[in-house]
Amino acid sequence: MPSLNVSFTDEELEGVRAAAAAEGKSLKQYLHDLGVREMQRQRFVAGATTWADRLRGEFDEAFPDEVPPSERDGAAAA
Repeated sequence: MPSLNVSFTDEELEGVRAAAAAEGKSLKQYLHDLGVREMQRQRFVAGATTWADRLRGEFDEAFPDEVPPSERDGAAAA
């Protein structure tokens, strides 16, 4: 497995070490888990967005007054 060098300022590293200690993890394990959690978060957000997009039309029909004015009649959101 390739190694990775990551640079932090002294202040940043102090904060990361404190966060790792608060979770009872080594710095290495904390940084690993942080990356994995971010990948999982991104997958969740993508899935939730897809799910919401599939239901948007049905919701808009059922609740026409709930559609934000900026998005009515196909207008792009600001």
